[in-house]
Amino acid sequence: MNAPADAMPEALAARRAAPAAPPAARPMYWSVRRELWEYRSIYVAPLAVAAVFLLGFSISLIRLPGKMRAAMALDPVRQHALIMQPYHLSAMAIMATMVIVVLLYCLEALTGERRDRSILFWKSLPVSDRTSVLAKASIALLVIPLLTCVIVVATQLVMLVLSSVVLLASGLSVTTMWAQVFQMSLMLLYHILTVHVLWYAPIYGWLLLVSAWARRAPFLWASLPLLAIGIVEKLAFDTAHFGALLESRLKAGPEAVLATARSLPIDPGTHITPGTFLASPGLWIGLVVTAAFLAAAVRLRRTRG
Repeated sequence: MNAPADAMPEALAARRAAPAAPPAARPMYWSVRRELWEYRSIYVAPLAVAAVFLLGFSISLIRLPGKMRAAMALDPVRQHALIMQPYHLSAMAIMATMVIVVLLYCLEALTGERRDRSILFWKSLPVSDRTSVLAKASIALLVIPLLTCVIVVATQLVMLVLSSVVLLASGLSVTTMWAQVFQMSLMLLYHILTVHVLWYAPIYGWLLLVSAWARRAPFLWASLPLLAIGIVEKLAFDTAHFGALLESRLKAGPEAVLATARSLPIDPGTHITPGTFLASPGLWIGLVVTAAFLAAAVRLRRTRG
């Protein structure tokens, strides 16, 4: 008769002593931090490029006052191009580094942990394969692009401050330069979110899928099937639809902006078309394909120990 009464306090004590279940977001948070710990090139490479560019820009400040006086005699279009040239170069150099870092990271993310057997340790932790793959995908789709945007803006801010000190010491105005660089920062964020995150998502998803499948040489396994499909299509049907599809995906989302031949996607004068971009069938088809690639990568990570 006393057994149930004695069992109740023991059950309550055991429930109090049991650790609380971790929040669902905590494994994802620590998985992302793990990627940042293991792949320091994610932030070291763009920072190194920014540092090298700032060094060269600091040396070029000797010629800046004369360059600005020469720009005043030009028409507004050429004057804008001359003033913004170093800022465009800094952004393009850091973004090119970002693309290389993302591609190498995606190819190495799931292959490397099997090659060095560290996957045996990570699978012993209470982190699912889905969380691990999504954490790696978030590094490529969110962390690296946003980190690159911050680095570009910080680099251009340092350049702007140094230029302002030199120009003010020479008795020249800096108001126009500040306004144009601020507009360029907004265009940079728009370009990175639309092109390097949404439009390039299927490319990153494909590379993660190949990284989960290939035992070695993931670059070859990522490129050779695409090349083979194009060759077979050309020989069998004398068409190049698959090549045109890949070309449109690599053209940096033409629906996102309406750029002229002389303007860059991050130029403040570029006309953006977010409505056309969001209504593009290619965008949503690409996102669905990305989700399928990531789901397949999760399954492969679970089975290819």
